[in-house]
Amino acid sequence: MFISCIKIWDLKIFWGFWGDCTCLLGICLVLCVCEKYNFFFLGYQEMAPRLDFSDWWSKDRRKGTPVVVTMENPNYSVVEVNGPDAAFRPVEKSRGKNAKQVTWVLLLKAHRAVGCVAWLATVLWALLGAIKKRLIFRQGVSMASEKLGKGKVLFIVIKMFLITALAILAFEVVAYFKGWHYFRNPSLHIPRTSDIEGLLHMVYVVWLTFRADYIAPTIQALSTFCVVLFLIQSVDRMVLSLGCLWIKYKKIKPRINGDPFKSDDVERSGYEYPMVLVQIPMCNEREVYEQSISAVCQIDWPKDRLLIQVLDDSNDESIQWLIKGEVAKWSQKGVNIIYRHRFIRTGYKAGNLKSAMSCDYVKDYEFVAIFDADFQPNPDFLKTTVPHFKDNPQLGLVQARWAFVNKDENLLTRLQNINLCFHFEVEQQVNGVFLNFFGFNGTAGVWRIKALEESGGWLERTTVEDMDIAVRAHLNGWKFIFLNDVKVLCEVPESYEAYRKQQHRWHSGPMQLFRLCLPAIITSKIAMWKKANLILLFFLLRKLILPFYSFTLFCIILPLTMFVPEAELPVWVICYVPVFMSFLNILPSPKSFPFIVPYLLFENTMSVTKFNAMVSGLFQLGSSYEWVVTKKAGRSSESDLLAVAERESKTINQPQVYRGASESELSELNQLKELKEATPAPKKKVNKIYRKELTLAFLLLTAALRSLLAAQGVHFYFLLFQGVTFLLVGLDLIGEQMS
Repeated sequence: MFISCIKIWDLKIFWGFWGDCTCLLGICLVLCVCEKYNFFFLGYQEMAPRLDFSDWWSKDRRKGTPVVVTMENPNYSVVEVNGPDAAFRPVEKSRGKNAKQVTWVLLLKAHRAVGCVAWLATVLWALLGAIKKRLIFRQGVSMASEKLGKGKVLFIVIKMFLITALAILAFEVVAYFKGWHYFRNPSLHIPRTSDIEGLLHMVYVVWLTFRADYIAPTIQALSTFCVVLFLIQSVDRMVLSLGCLWIKYKKIKPRINGDPFKSDDVERSGYEYPMVLVQIPMCNEREVYEQSISAVCQIDWPKDRLLIQVLDDSNDESIQWLIKGEVAKWSQKGVNIIYRHRFIRTGYKAGNLKSAMSCDYVKDYEFVAIFDADFQPNPDFLKTTVPHFKDNPQLGLVQARWAFVNKDENLLTRLQNINLCFHFEVEQQVNGVFLNFFGFNGTAGVWRIKALEESGGWLERTTVEDMDIAVRAHLNGWKFIFLNDVKVLCEVPESYEAYRKQQHRWHSGPMQLFRLCLPAIITSKIAMWKKANLILLFFLLRKLILPFYSFTLFCIILPLTMFVPEAELPVWVICYVPVFMSFLNILPSPKSFPFIVPYLLFENTMSVTKFNAMVSGLFQLGSSYEWVVTKKAGRSSESDLLAVAERESKTINQPQVYRGASESELSELNQLKELKEATPAPKKKVNKIYRKELTLAFLLLTAALRSLLAAQGVHFYFLLFQGVTFLLVGLDLIGEQMS
């Protein structure tokens, strides 16, 4: 029930709740006033004068000509008819309501408000039930293992912070009830020695002195530093957003001049299609391999000028056979497709791509398109991307945008859609238009093979091989183009476990790459402003500073300031600027505006994972080179489902014929079909419990309780909601529920 309540987060419910609470407060005030003056049901309508100002500006609306009627009977006189009888006149809309009507309206509003309060109570009760079930009895969940020692170190630090906060809170509560309210005074007053009431009071005074002289200045300096970083990053987001608006206003986008595939010379019409190699790297992708291979095999391109490589790194033999069967099926249909499997699986995806590019036949191809296993390109993908390379010899990469088939699956996918829409619509598009450089997204892109070779090819030194090759190609002078109107369908992780692992890789890899690429950037021959853009903006500001200040400011400094009021954060840092920045992030996906508050809170929650990943990548810790394949659900778009249904209906009506297949190949295909039907169902999964997020949840809730002693309203609400968000994430109540 709780998860269904989380999904019902709508703008109407959000504003309706506050409206109903306001109405309920108004009802209480009205009832109190009426009870005091005792006139609610005692002739209120007669006592209250009717104030109708409509006659002041109303116009004479009489129409028609007066009618004079003459009667023979002298007892009748002349009558002037000016309009309809009073009984048939329309009722004035401005007429005031009587007391009974007002009462019913107020009661209806009160009923709605009580319903919202009951809904909140149900949500709270469900949350407590989930805490009891998952945290206390451990039903249907398992503890998320910390394989890496440095992750345990961060957890121990947060746990010690929580224990210290609880001890200080208990001490402050005792001091509060004893009347030592020194923290209420903005200018802290330390009592004199003669005012000491006992040993406990003396300890409290020593704590106040130590806090004011040593702890507060350090926290204030760190908070000022983080606020400056926060403002710098906010300016960067604003500049990117303004650049996106300028692109929309001027309608700037890469265009293809004419029809590059149309030729007046019939004999040379085929020469307009360059040789293209398509690669599909995958590893144990049981859920999505079929739809990905099917979509790529249906790309509209001459078959003799297209080669598809299925690069399978699966270590599950049953999945290998299934992929082989899918490749054999399309090969029998005339598609130029081959299957490759490495026996020595080193270097993860980069090693897989490097091995495929070392084949002898690759030298015959000019371009290579790369699609991950869950990507489904449209048939016209190559015709909308490859023509941009024509007459543009400096162009090395054409990147398409991602579109998500499961963006509305749950709250987690909706929040991911906000981030990725901003990434593609704003960051990638603006950098592509104004700088001709951005980070390659690893898939849904077409590379000029010459650019890959001159830049050193795929390297196995990091887990972000896509960003690595993009940076090296940029240092060699190659330009990039981003096509915002060319979209490729894919999936976003539906479970928090998969999303967490993906974000760890996406934030540890760039820091590891920055450490490795910094000497090459400094010594490169590109312009100085390009070097500054790479070092200061691309790496430091957007990859390092963002997770650092988000975690430090909102998860460490803000709770600390509750226990050290002398270093209080201003309200605009906590409320106004984050809301404004969240507003900018949601602009590219306007349908997500109802989720602006969950988005803000969830991004602060994810800062723990991103900060941990950033530190591990920067200092080359154990988790910096860990690659975990993101789990997919195998979702398909509506058009894909219709196409599959149509193909199945044709298969039923017409017998399937394999042209040019030997008896051994047919028997192998039949065995693969039987293996596919006999494939066992995957093991049942369970949700996880994340200790770092839970510990931070209790820390923030403890700080919220401490803020009540100092009557800090905005800080209390922010810490309360942020603590509850950490609690939901720590209990894995966001995203796909395995149970």
